[in-house]
Amino acid sequence: MTDYTVTAGRPSVLGATVEEDGVNFAVFSENAEAVHVCLFDEAGRETRLALPEREGDVWYGHVAGIGRGQLYGLRADGRYAPEEGHRFNVNKLLIDPYAKRLTGPVVWDDLIFGYVKGDPSGDLSFDTRDSAGVVPKAVVSEYGPGRADHPEHRMSKTVIYEGHVRGLTMRHPAVAEGGLFPAVASDEIIAHLNALGVTAIELLPIQAFLPEQFLVQKGLTNYWGYQTIGFFAPHPAYLGDGGLSQVRGMVNRFHEAGIEVILDVVYNHTGEGSELGPTLSFRGLDNAAYYRLEPGGRYYMNDAGTGNTLNLDHPMVLRMVMDSLRYWVQVMGVDGFRFDLASVLGRTPDGFDRGAAFFDTIRQDPTLMRTKLIAEPWDLGPGGYQLGGFPPPFSEWNDKFRDGVRRFWRGDAARAPDLADRITGSASQFDHSGRHATSSVNFLTAHDGFTLEDVVSYAEKHNEANGEDNRDGHSENYAANFGVEGPTDDPDIRAARARRKRAMMATLLLSQGTPMILAGDELGHSQSGNNNAYAQDNETTWLDWDAADQEFLAFVQRLTKFRAAHPILRQKRFLHARERARDGREDLFWWREDGSPMRIRDWHDPERKLVAVEKRAAEGTPDYLDVENAIFMVFNAGGERDVTLPEPPAGQRWFQEIDTARPTEMPGNVEGAITVAEQSVAVCVLIAD
Repeated sequence: MTDYTVTAGRPSVLGATVEEDGVNFAVFSENAEAVHVCLFDEAGRETRLALPEREGDVWYGHVAGIGRGQLYGLRADGRYAPEEGHRFNVNKLLIDPYAKRLTGPVVWDDLIFGYVKGDPSGDLSFDTRDSAGVVPKAVVSEYGPGRADHPEHRMSKTVIYEGHVRGLTMRHPAVAEGGLFPAVASDEIIAHLNALGVTAIELLPIQAFLPEQFLVQKGLTNYWGYQTIGFFAPHPAYLGDGGLSQVRGMVNRFHEAGIEVILDVVYNHTGEGSELGPTLSFRGLDNAAYYRLEPGGRYYMNDAGTGNTLNLDHPMVLRMVMDSLRYWVQVMGVDGFRFDLASVLGRTPDGFDRGAAFFDTIRQDPTLMRTKLIAEPWDLGPGGYQLGGFPPPFSEWNDKFRDGVRRFWRGDAARAPDLADRITGSASQFDHSGRHATSSVNFLTAHDGFTLEDVVSYAEKHNEANGEDNRDGHSENYAANFGVEGPTDDPDIRAARARRKRAMMATLLLSQGTPMILAGDELGHSQSGNNNAYAQDNETTWLDWDAADQEFLAFVQRLTKFRAAHPILRQKRFLHARERARDGREDLFWWREDGSPMRIRDWHDPERKLVAVEKRAAEGTPDYLDVENAIFMVFNAGGERDVTLPEPPAGQRWFQEIDTARPTEMPGNVEGAITVAEQSVAVCVLIAD
C-alpha cells in the first residue's frame, strides 16, 4: 500500500483539481461525520484517506504525489437513519458528483445497495459489504477552457435536429466507430446535416447514465439515457477507449461546420431511483441534502416519475447544477441545453414558480445567458404542465404544435383555429413578458413518441418489444394508418402517406417559431410503431441510411432552404393583423378560398379543412431587418380546392414556390387562383414584376 501525504488543501473548487504537486479534493456533505477519498492503483488496491479539513459543509484535503489519470472514489460516514432521511453507509464506494470521467458502467449487483436486498425490513436494513468492485472509478481529469469560435446562430435562423449518438451512427455504412463521439461529427454526418439546413444538433443525454435494473434483467438497456449518475462526466460507452478530447473534438468539428451543439440534460432527478434504489453517489454523500424528501424523510418526492427529485432548493445542490452547466459550456464548448422535465426545476413548496432559484440563477449568469436554453415544460406532478410559463430567454418544446398539426392533417373536426395559432408562433401561449415567437420550439415528432413515418403508418402503438405488454407509452398519438397497420405494398396507400408527410413537414418548416426535426424523419425512418423506444438500443432506433427515402430527403432540404431564404417565416415578432405604418397593409390576413376575408362563422365551422394566410413583416419591424413583400400559404387537409389569390399591389405578382402535392414541380408565375390538391400545402411569394 502506498503512503500518501495529505495536507489541508482548499475548499473553493469542488471535485478533484490537479495542482503542481498533487490533487486537491473537495466534497460537499452537510450531514456526514467524515468523508474519505479512496485511491485505487492499477491492481485495484484501495487506499482510504480521510479528508482532514471542513469549512462549512465542504470537506477537503490535498494529496501529494498523484495527478491526472489517478482513479478514485469517495466514501462518507454518518448516521444510517432512513426514517429521518439519512442513508450513510461507509461500505459503499461513491462516485464523486464532480467526476469528469468514469472508468466504465455501473455493474448491477446487490453490493451497490445500501440495504440488504431480500431483508424483510427492506431499505431500513443495513448492508455491510463493500461495493468497490462493481462501482466505476472516477478518473482525475483536467482540461482548460475550450475554443471560443461558436457559430452563435440567432433563434430566428435556427433549425434544430434531435439525434442520438448511437442512433445516428451505428448503421451508417461510411462511418467508422459507430456509437462513439467521433462518429457523430464524422464528415458523412456533418455533410448530411449541412445539406439538410440544420444549424444545431440536439443530442439526447451524453452525461454518464445507467440503465434501470429491471431492463438489464430483461436483456434490455436504457437507450435514451435519462438516468444520469454523473453531471460532469461523459457517458463512458460513448467514449470507448478515447479520452475527454473526443467530446471537445466532436463539438469543435460541428462548430467548424457552422453547427451548434445542444445537450439534452437531466437535472430533475438522478439514476439512484427511490428508497429501494442503489447507493452510488448522491444518496450516500448526503441523501437529505441532495434529494427532496417527503415529511419524515424515508420516502422521496417523485415529480419526475423516476423515484426521486433533486433538491434544487439547497444552495450546494444548485451550485453543482450550475457548475455542471458552466463546465459543459466553458470546457467542452457546447452552445445550449434542453432541460428534461423542466417544470421540476421550478418547483417550490407552493408549486411551480417562474422566479424559482434555478431560473433566476441562470438568468444572471453571464456564461449561461449566452447559450440557448430550451425547457421541456412539463413534469408528472400536480400543476406540472407549464407550456408558455417559463421566463425569457427560455424557449420551450411546444407539444400543442405537435398535437395540433397532427390532428389538423388527420382531418379531425374544428381544427382550423388551432392550426392558425400554431403557424403564427402559438401567441396564445408565448406572446407575453416580452417573449418572441421563436420561444416556441415546434416539432412534429421527438424521441418520445412515433416517428413521422409511423404517424402516417400506424393507428396504434406497438411497444411489445419493451416487455411491458404494450402498456407503456402514450395511447393517443393522433396518428392514422390509411387502412393498413404498418408497412404495405399498396401504391395508393403509400402515395397518400407520402403526401401527408410532405404536408406535415411543410407545416413545420413554414411556421413561426423554432423548428426541430427528429433525426431520421427526413429519411423515412420507422420504429415499427414503437412510440416509447427508450429501451431499444438496436435496429429499431438506429437509422438505416441505406434505406433512406431520397425523394423525401430532397423535399425536406428544399423546405429548409426556402425557410432560410424568407425572413417572413422566421420573424420573432408576433403577427396580430396590425396595420403597418410603412404601407397601410395588415401584417397578417386570413382568407377564404373564394378570395373573401375569413369571418367568425368560418372559424367556427367544424368541417373547415382549409386555412389560407397572407403574411408580411410584422408592424414595428425595424428597417435594418430583412423585409420582403408577402407570402401566401394554403394548408388544405380536405379535398382539392381552387383558391383565389389576394390581389397583388401594382407592380407586383404572385410566384408559386411550393406545392407539396407535386414536390418536384418547378416554381412559376400564377394569376388569379391556384388549385390546391387534397392533403397538401401551397406557397406563393409576392415579388416585383
